[in-house]
Amino acid sequence: MNKRTIRDLTDAEVRGKRALVRVDFNVPLDAGRVTDDTRIRAALPTIQALLDRGARVVLLSHLGRPKGKPEPKYSLGPVAKRLGELMPKQHIIFVESTDTDEAIKASHDPNAHVILLENTRFLGGEEKNDERLARGLAELGDLYVNDAFGSAHRAHASTEGIAHCLKPAVAGLLMQKELDYLGRALENPQRPFVAVLGGAKISGKIDVIEQLLPKVDQLIVGGAMACTFFKAMGFETGKSLVESDRVDMAKDLLARGTKKLQLPTDATVATSLDAPQSAHAVARDAIPAGESMFDIGPKSASQFASMITAAKTVIWNGPMGVFETKPFDAGTRAIADAMARATNQGATTIVGGGDSAAAVAEMGLEGAMSHVSTGGGASLEFLEGKTLPGVAALDDKP
Repeated sequence: MNKRTIRDLTDAEVRGKRALVRVDFNVPLDAGRVTDDTRIRAALPTIQALLDRGARVVLLSHLGRPKGKPEPKYSLGPVAKRLGELMPKQHIIFVESTDTDEAIKASHDPNAHVILLENTRFLGGEEKNDERLARGLAELGDLYVNDAFGSAHRAHASTEGIAHCLKPAVAGLLMQKELDYLGRALENPQRPFVAVLGGAKISGKIDVIEQLLPKVDQLIVGGAMACTFFKAMGFETGKSLVESDRVDMAKDLLARGTKKLQLPTDATVATSLDAPQSAHAVARDAIPAGESMFDIGPKSASQFASMITAAKTVIWNGPMGVFETKPFDAGTRAIADAMARATNQGATTIVGGGDSAAAVAEMGLEGAMSHVSTGGGASLEFLEGKTLPGVAALDDKP
């Protein structure tokens, strides 16, 4: 990674300074309680490293999608409470505003170790990347650290604009870890290099397929997006989700990716999601007209698992089926188990955030992967070869 990180900062740049850190605390809440603190825990190493070097830490984050004005259900109050539980030795202050005199005053409070400010998306100019807002936010710190990989693909005032107004502007440890893992996998993978793509729509993954096909040894396709390929092969797809406007594109990919593209050979189908008891496996060219594919079939799960366990680098983005509903979780579970085995054998395994990360967490296999990304959209754009604005704006290494 050619961007400066907090490890590159001199003592003079950190000690006694206010480190303004953009984190990704966009976590699920239920009745004012954090139900999954993965993203909060992922930011702790950066926060602790800055505290250990004598900085005061001021945290910025968004939560949910409020429409540029305060909405109580999107307050970061419950997040501040959870952060306090995770860092019991630190004096943590929650400020119910962001770009205000009160927030600036709190940032100078010598008694506060960590200050969490209210949701950045309560500010009208945040998502517009308003320059005036970015300058206002820059008043809250003496240096800027972006550790919010999950928001790095969005050019917002607190992720991109601010990096031009407050220097030094460097990457946090989580951001560095994300970029190192994904960057290494794409630039210099140990082979065999296998990519696993799933999810509902081929349209959302076209650019990723285009980018990865030349680089990988095998590209496994599962999930409902496989049905668009089946349609392109002339098979009956029943009531399965098919993007009819993408069938020609799927034909083109099939023609170009003959040896590398690995599609399911069978499917788990049912009359509807509400009738899981009707689930049964069929060959991919025998999907009944009145049924839908809701998961890859057992043969495919076994074939894909063999490819993964033989690999040295694996990237996975998107589930193999509707994993939230049994028995349509079997394919996704097989992929996760195979990746855990591959990791155990010394392979580098990367789960690209989003639904795949949720599935891995649900199965208790997070610790069995080399890296589980905290950003679904950001990791997808990185895999597409796009520049992430929140990263591009940071200082380059000299």
